[in-house]
Amino acid sequence: MDTTLQDPLVGQVLDGRYRVDARIAVGGMATVYRALDTRLDRVLALKVMHPALAADGSFVDRFIREAKSVARLAHPNVVQVFDQGTDGSYVYLAMEYVAGCTLRDVLRERGALQPRAALDILEPVLAALGAAHRAGFVHRDMKPENVLIGDDGRVKVADFGLVRSVDTVTSTTGAVLGTVSYLAPEQIEQGTADPRVDVYACGVVLYEMLTGGKPHSGDSPAQVLYKHIHEDVPPPSALVPGLPYELDELVASATARTPEVRPYDAAALLGQVLRARAELSAEQLDALPPQALSAEHDNAADRTSVIPRSLTVPRPLPVNEDDEDPAAAVQHTSRLESPPAPPRRRPARPRRGLVTIIAAILVVFGVGAGVWYISSGQFTKVPPLLAKTEDQARARLKAAGLDVKRVRLEYNDTVKRGTVISTDPAAGARIRSNDSVTLVISRGPAIVKVPDLAGVPLGKAQARLKAAGLEPGMVNRAFSNSIAKGSVISTDPEAGIKRHAGSAIALLVSKGNPIDVPDVTGDDLGDAKQELEDAGLKVTVSTQQVNSEYDKGKVARQTPAGESQAAEGDTVTLTLSKGPEMVEVPDVVGASVDDATKLLEASGFKVEKDRGLLGLFGDTVKQQSVDGGEMAPKGSTITITIR
Repeated sequence: MDTTLQDPLVGQVLDGRYRVDARIAVGGMATVYRALDTRLDRVLALKVMHPALAADGSFVDRFIREAKSVARLAHPNVVQVFDQGTDGSYVYLAMEYVAGCTLRDVLRERGALQPRAALDILEPVLAALGAAHRAGFVHRDMKPENVLIGDDGRVKVADFGLVRSVDTVTSTTGAVLGTVSYLAPEQIEQGTADPRVDVYACGVVLYEMLTGGKPHSGDSPAQVLYKHIHEDVPPPSALVPGLPYELDELVASATARTPEVRPYDAAALLGQVLRARAELSAEQLDALPPQALSAEHDNAADRTSVIPRSLTVPRPLPVNEDDEDPAAAVQHTSRLESPPAPPRRRPARPRRGLVTIIAAILVVFGVGAGVWYISSGQFTKVPPLLAKTEDQARARLKAAGLDVKRVRLEYNDTVKRGTVISTDPAAGARIRSNDSVTLVISRGPAIVKVPDLAGVPLGKAQARLKAAGLEPGMVNRAFSNSIAKGSVISTDPEAGIKRHAGSAIALLVSKGNPIDVPDVTGDDLGDAKQELEDAGLKVTVSTQQVNSEYDKGKVARQTPAGESQAAEGDTVTLTLSKGPEMVEVPDVVGASVDDATKLLEASGFKVEKDRGLLGLFGDTVKQQSVDGGEMAPKGSTITITIR
């Protein structure tokens, strides 16, 4: 049964441009459709927020944030966003359409994958996340459902709806975001999210690809969360005997419960994956795990494919492959080049001889041109690129008619960070025109010491970290009596500690000498400003005024509050009083003490009881200090006399 027929959006045209053709998938936040951009005549995916959520500003903000975030990630392994808009109650994203399936579909059909296939999927995923991390974003919801595999085998990362800037994501309140099976311990315990939570999720995904199952299971999400916090992810070889030790090490490194032990971002994990692959033999990479569900895929022609057979696209034969019988080719050529039969008339022998000579010359030139093309014309040489930057190398390869297949990062003690160490094929190698070359880029020395940055201004400290082969990390601020405002107090890890090149170093920056903020609530505005400015603080007055216990024009409240600490030059915001709010006093004479007290307090007054000598045992209000029906400041005290 086609469920898309029941979807009211199918067949409609959104925003006068996008014709909705079919429903692809339904999630908790949005539905994804296949649609046609009638303006550009191209098929795309339309992600439409559920109308019930479109009224929630926070959901709409997150939805729009996905469009803006992904639009900044121009990477071949990230699903691109083309447009964002609204049409009535529909809020939508127009995205790249990837014809194929998700990694979840593959795992559901195949179970466990061969190591080669698992790494073939993981590497482009890490490349996409690495680009996001280096751009300052964290995905936070990596799982097989968000890994798309096209019919042509291309792998793309989707659903950046939970993406946040590394600089702004410190904690999440409310429900924990992300799928429980892939959450890092720090996401569960503190709600924090930095690039290492994506590294952890990728480690779980790798475990699932190698074994066919998740590392932690339970009867409820709470049990799974508990195991993520208190139990290590087991080695994949525990379920797949004979799995190489290098793959166990990859999973253990990515899923370490302590964030500092994991690779600092996806690009660092990608480097570990590439080194591990290089150490594995072809037999180890192609070993079929016992958890694989279908044996029909285990043949030489389809051994490393992870795309369901129904989605595979036949690959064309390479140029100049012997794809037909040589004799048939000769016959075909002779049929094409044979001259037509001459008409029935007396032959002119000299003319016929001339035609024969010309034809022979043409054949010689044709054969010569063919031989030249086969032997040399379709080939070129890889240009020398040593010590060139990646951009310079790409430009030279493009000028030579070549493409960049991929970029591999390696540590090197002699070649400058960010420049080419080598190429594959090597410089000068003979290669087909329009073929691709792998660039090996230096990451600088493998191990570097964290420089001593105490007392160095923040901008210069960040520059020195980059020059040392490290990356500036999170910036936190604290008061200091000895370090000037804006300069570094300390680093984490501290100076002298050795770290891998490219590691992120957190910086603690001074806010200067702490100043005790005077409490000026209740003061005249002029006196309050003078006292704060004398303390080294700036003053601003809020345009909003509030009712308070203080007289009109007095300071009702201040931010930051009195007796707190601030840095010299910080701004204190003052809010002035409109005076106390006047409230009508209820008449409680004749009421019981309890009833009178409740009624007065409910009206916003404080109550004082006067029993005197005659009211020690009484329970009736005989008099009140402000008569019922009169106006009194809210929060003031009403005295009741009891007899």
